[in-house]
Amino acid sequence: MAPPRFVLPGRVGRLLLASTVPHVLPLVARAATELGLNAEPAPGLVDVVDDSSPLDATRFDRLFVRLARDLTVAETDAVRVATDPGDDDGIAVAAALMAAPTLSVELARRGVTAEVGLLAEADLFPVYQPVVDLADGRTTGYEALLRGRVDGREVGGGDLFFLAAAAGWGDRLDRWAREAAVTTAGPWLGPADLFVNSSPDVVYRPEVCLAGTAQAVRAAGIAPEQVVFEVVEAHAARDRGHLLAVLEHHRAQGWRVALDDVGVGWSSLALVSALRPDVVKLDKALVARLDSAAARAVVGGLVEVAHSLGAVVVAEGVETPARADQARQLGVDLGQGWLFGRPARVVPEPLAG
Repeated sequence: MAPPRFVLPGRVGRLLLASTVPHVLPLVARAATELGLNAEPAPGLVDVVDDSSPLDATRFDRLFVRLARDLTVAETDAVRVATDPGDDDGIAVAAALMAAPTLSVELARRGVTAEVGLLAEADLFPVYQPVVDLADGRTTGYEALLRGRVDGREVGGGDLFFLAAAAGWGDRLDRWAREAAVTTAGPWLGPADLFVNSSPDVVYRPEVCLAGTAQAVRAAGIAPEQVVFEVVEAHAARDRGHLLAVLEHHRAQGWRVALDDVGVGWSSLALVSALRPDVVKLDKALVARLDSAAARAVVGGLVEVAHSLGAVVVAEGVETPARADQARQLGVDLGQGWLFGRPARVVPEPLAG
């Protein structure tokens, strides 16, 4: 499937900035004036143009760099910026500002605060890492992970999602990654489970935002119960009500739910009990500490709670046979890590039916 198209902004000749934070716009106006731009203030607004002759197109580039340096992240989040808004009609200006990104997003898209150009240039594709049964070594599923290739080098999914979120494109990349994971796996997955990462933060209304994913599952011929959507524990703690609505939609589609990166402390136990996931994936850092009695006690408690709810437990980051044995002895059901296979773009052998 075609990758999402991320269009980077070009040169501008006028900026219209709005904010409800009183002290921010004077800082913007001062920076613009010092760079030779004309800044016209109005209540809650500042209009920045280059009225010099001849025009210097680099002045606005320097202004973006200056604002990224002079303003805090909170301040850039508090400013809306419309580039080349055109018509001075009040309604048109208001509409332009309502649709405009925040200054922090505009800076990210321009590569001032992040190398967001990677998104526009990257060849995006899913890779798959096996998930195995710790009792008999059988491969029971695969986790889909996003990768990108730019100028011959591979870029990890974490970096890609960070850049997309900074540029306000997190929902677009999340959707593409979900649908590409399903579509690419369809021809070879067989009866295995497919673990798919997704952030509930970018699912505004599940029945709308996940409609394309549901269609991709049907078109790929994958049974709904084979699909397991992973929710990171950090996301799960932000907005419990919204998360529960997203998970309810997943289950209504017949999909299963995994709570990912589950770590230490009562918060993890409480989340497992409250969300009742079908799969609990233990954080790599916790699995790496299984030599310690404290970590083994935490894992034992999580396994007990998960199994009491009918959930399966996966240990992530398993890199040695000794670690796999430790996890298995604690009642962990499945393992994932370099011991069993690294993420690969192509799975050569389909599983038997």
